[in-house]
Amino acid sequence: MARSGSRAGLLGRQNERRALDDLLTGVRAGRSGVLVLRGEAGIGKTALLGYLLGRADCRTVRVAGVQSEMELSYAGLHQLCAPLLTGLDQLPEPQRDALGAAFGLRAGDAPDRFLVGLATLSLLADAGGNQPLVCLIDDAQWLDRASALTLEFVARRLLAESVVLVFAVREPSAGEVLGSLPELRVTGLTERDSRTLLASVVTGPLDQRVRDRIVAESRGNPLALLELPRGLTSAELAGGFGHPDAWPLSSQLEQGFLRRVQSLPAETQRLLFTAAAEPVGDVTLLRRAAERLGIDVDAAASHADAAELITLGTRVRFRHPLVRSAAYRAAGPDERREVHKALADSTDAQLDPDRRAWHLAGAASGPDETVAAELEHSAGRAQARGGIAAAAAFLQRATALTQDPARRAARAVGAAQAKLHAGAFEPAAALLATAEAGPLDELGRARIDVLQAEIAFAQNRGSEASPLLLAAARRFGRLDVALARETYLDAVAAAIFAGRLARGAGLREVGQAARGAPSPRLPRVPDMVLDAVAVRLTDGYSAAAPMMERVLEAFCDEEIPVQEARRWLWLASVLAADLWDDERWHLVATRHVEITRESGALSALPDALDSRAHMHLIAGELAAAASLVEEVGTVCAATGSNPPRVGPLGLAVWRGREREARTLIDAILSEAVPRGQGAAVTVTHWYRAVLCNGLGHYAEALTAAQEAAAHQVEFASPRWGLVELIEAAVRSGSPESATDALDQLAETTQASGTDWALGVEARSRALLSEGDAAEQLYREAIERLARTRVRVELARAQLLYGEWLRRENRRVDARAQLGDAHEMFSQIGAEAFAERARAELQATGARVRKHTVATPTALTPQEAQIARLAGEGLTNPEIGVQLFLSPHTVEWHLRKVFSKLGISSRKEIRTMRLEGEATSA
Repeated sequence: MARSGSRAGLLGRQNERRALDDLLTGVRAGRSGVLVLRGEAGIGKTALLGYLLGRADCRTVRVAGVQSEMELSYAGLHQLCAPLLTGLDQLPEPQRDALGAAFGLRAGDAPDRFLVGLATLSLLADAGGNQPLVCLIDDAQWLDRASALTLEFVARRLLAESVVLVFAVREPSAGEVLGSLPELRVTGLTERDSRTLLASVVTGPLDQRVRDRIVAESRGNPLALLELPRGLTSAELAGGFGHPDAWPLSSQLEQGFLRRVQSLPAETQRLLFTAAAEPVGDVTLLRRAAERLGIDVDAAASHADAAELITLGTRVRFRHPLVRSAAYRAAGPDERREVHKALADSTDAQLDPDRRAWHLAGAASGPDETVAAELEHSAGRAQARGGIAAAAAFLQRATALTQDPARRAARAVGAAQAKLHAGAFEPAAALLATAEAGPLDELGRARIDVLQAEIAFAQNRGSEASPLLLAAARRFGRLDVALARETYLDAVAAAIFAGRLARGAGLREVGQAARGAPSPRLPRVPDMVLDAVAVRLTDGYSAAAPMMERVLEAFCDEEIPVQEARRWLWLASVLAADLWDDERWHLVATRHVEITRESGALSALPDALDSRAHMHLIAGELAAAASLVEEVGTVCAATGSNPPRVGPLGLAVWRGREREARTLIDAILSEAVPRGQGAAVTVTHWYRAVLCNGLGHYAEALTAAQEAAAHQVEFASPRWGLVELIEAAVRSGSPESATDALDQLAETTQASGTDWALGVEARSRALLSEGDAAEQLYREAIERLARTRVRVELARAQLLYGEWLRRENRRVDARAQLGDAHEMFSQIGAEAFAERARAELQATGARVRKHTVATPTALTPQEAQIARLAGEGLTNPEIGVQLFLSPHTVEWHLRKVFSKLGISSRKEIRTMRLEGEATSA
């Protein structure tokens, strides 16, 4: 904290200054830097930002969060980016459009907030490419949520850019503001520095005991040391004849500022309150509003004490945020309404209709339908800019100003939906309670059911959502056929996630309800999906197989609207896997990722990537799967969400890494069971069976497979569980269990009719056969599986055939099959199965060297991922878009890749075999 009335600068703060100086040294050398200064009000965070600003011999941008703007989406980000918007047209078109829409500069659909983040990253990186850029964000705890999330995203992705971001956050703050970023706790001054600072502002007699009390109560807080003495009388300073405050320090400071504001002349108080009510900081707007209120701005601001609290320069600035809140509190309700009315009347209705509506709401003394309607219009405009939180705030305020009970309930439903989409689940639930108290029609009641289900599903993808969605679908059935059918399909989707752990209506019951959905006049692809899944859940697999095939044909061959494709392609992947259709699974999973990326729906990207990764795992393309799993982690890190564990589990299982796989299995089950996520439980049991079969732990594999196959109404994994069950049962001496499982398996594989399905059935049947029949079945399995993408299943067929041949004492024939299996497993990277094949080969008398995964380089996972994408021909900007990095950072990584691989061009990467893509004998 700077000494009052002196040029001494900062007292102490050696560690803080050193950290800030290091950031400047790094950015001058081309390295990015991020730091969050955390501390209580008045501890000196703003002074430290000023220190950095004074030493930054480069381009700087300084902004501050404003408490009253917390609901206005992207308000803080707009402040930060405004000086840099000359570079907007240089951004890739999707990023340019997203940022332009967020700031209201361009018309268009609501942008995905992560695409806005990528655009901001590019804008800052480009600005830092010309000269180092230092961005200072004060009072970051008051940034609107959209801006805070975007800047946190950007801060996590900075690496090789000449950009520094420094935030100041008041503690305690609501939620984990910027919680994932490097931080420095700003604590109080030492006792010696505290006494020095106190002496600089107290010129009269100061009793030693009073000095000791002030130093102790301030706990080294510089602002407290400067302000607390102002609230003491001469007698209190000289002799300590007063009573210590019982408020927390921040309250004491605010009370001190409040007393100072209240001691000002009435006209000056009113000026401060008007400035506090309008956070834009526009001096012209303040003067217009003051004129309406009859305030002489120059005369009011010229008061000596006012000059210490507020500055009217190019912008209006309060000395401290606590001064603003104290000034606002100093006014009574009537005066607040009068000032908000003056501000509304002074705000241009064409240029800034939303802020005008907000001030009109502040001026309202009771329900006001005209203002509520304006707030609704503002919500619509905010929604179009992607400002979900702002839309929710406008609608919530509109609800409070609505007198008509029915209209208030309808607006409460709209506000709840916006709060839900903004991630504010508790406020959304509270607004639904308000809506339920009103006279809603059937459509309104149905919307409440849907929103309650969506809240439950968003918080925990468990079993609570399906019953609520079914109730809503039944209501919609009497009102809107299209909405009813979409809601039934949502209920089915929720039931798929809940699976065996459904509470209440399970998959069969949901399917039965969906069979009763009203028929559409003009069926669309989602209608085909609903009908196929409903039949699958009620009449069984065989009856539904032709319908599921037609659905997949439509997704693969027809032009489907992007919104529908993005929403339901994941379900098409589920159906393709369930139908043993590897080709169409590949097509729909690939299209899902492409559409999700192209549309900028980055929040949905992890699920799309995860589905495609599982397709690659089944195909034995572990390197491709690993790249996608790595990308899922990148996306989730960028968006601040938790990555799914099932993808990493699949990689660990197929690679045969027992310890890693078992740790993941325990973690997934411990989370999924209490949350009611039955699908995750089933997949995990299946993976455990695969792991144990690969390791030769057949008794454990049998137990896991029986768990996986226990609920055949679920999709895909229970059938795959039957395959593992048959192998484990035969190998562990329980052929009767295998026979029953084979009958269940054949029902689905015969209905499917694909080479994958029939090949796996032939292999499983061969395990239970003898003599020529067994051999013929093994050969059929190999022939069929060789025509598919599922290389792991082909290699497993060759392994089982080789094992059978060895037991038939046909060693030469066995070596051929086992050698092929060993080679294929080794190329895939399926280490446990490769070791099992190697042991069988040795048992035939063959000499076999153990294959090891080649590791010719020490590339990090991100470097390997960037190298693969560069090898596929992607440019640096394209790689940056996919991995949420700036082109500068991509180039920096590629330079390290070239150095480690000993190459000099991108073309040479294509000839390299990166880790996980090859093996050597």
